[in-house]
Amino acid sequence: MAKSQPFFSIVVPTYQRPLQLAACLEALSRLDYARESFEVIVVDDGSKIPPDVTIASFRDRLQLTLLVQSHTGPGRARNNGAIRARGWYLVFTDDDCKPAPQWLQSLALCFAKTPDHMIGGRTINALPHNIYSTACQLLVDYLYANYNAELNQPHFFTSNNLAVPTDRFRAMGGFDPSFSFAGGEDRELCDRWRHHGYGTTYAPEVLVYHSHNLFLRSFWRQQVHYGRGAFRFRRARARRGQGGNRLEAPSFYLNLLGLPFSQEGSARRLMLTAVLLMSQTAVATGFLLEIGSQIYRRNGYGSDLNRNTGRLSST
Repeated sequence: MAKSQPFFSIVVPTYQRPLQLAACLEALSRLDYARESFEVIVVDDGSKIPPDVTIASFRDRLQLTLLVQSHTGPGRARNNGAIRARGWYLVFTDDDCKPAPQWLQSLALCFAKTPDHMIGGRTINALPHNIYSTACQLLVDYLYANYNAELNQPHFFTSNNLAVPTDRFRAMGGFDPSFSFAGGEDRELCDRWRHHGYGTTYAPEVLVYHSHNLFLRSFWRQQVHYGRGAFRFRRARARRGQGGNRLEAPSFYLNLLGLPFSQEGSARRLMLTAVLLMSQTAVATGFLLEIGSQIYRRNGYGSDLNRNTGRLSST
């Protein structure tokens, strides 16, 4: 007998994090939602040891599919998961995230009101004692406060708690695969979604707990990738005729550095401010590196990535 079509297809890209993936799948197995109404598609982005063993222990608890690709980034992994998805709606999260039990129920209520919208939920830092993880969440919260100030027209959601109608996502080509690393691909998708005239809804009751255990080196690398992604995002906007290279006003960065003094206890204020300052230095470094990379390619020393390669369809 053929399986009934699920309402949701949850797509989880993963790379070299079997323990985090197991915790994510455990949370998904405990969702307060009918098992036949959602499927989980894990897309391994070329891990040295594919997560077959991790996946196997959950096959009797979830409608679970494992896909494997070469190491080409989370954006392409999500697109590959979307190709195989059977659900009416795609829901994206990451392997280091634990959705709350009511996650899909809350999303279903949102889609009942706005069936054609992109829905972005709220992400909570699950590692409050990690200074780098805390700074990372402060950055995300700050971006949400700035870019989503218009409650009826939010501009940006992170890809670890994001849901879209499957047909619309496929029709507009999915994530831009030229973002070959984690950083900026979600911002570009949200911007392109709005450029198509599609609606967006922020739903803070749609909760995910993020356990991204960062250290100095991994935090720096993450923020450099964000800087590179910021340049590619601006270039994508320019290609669409939306303008692209304008940076944020100085007040944006000053307010960011002052954020810990309004939210944290005195013992961590200076530390968090220093980490945020380092983050912006890393972002600027990544931005400049990407400019240099583009100049290098433009002068014939390398070929730029075909922007549509790996897309679900052309736009």
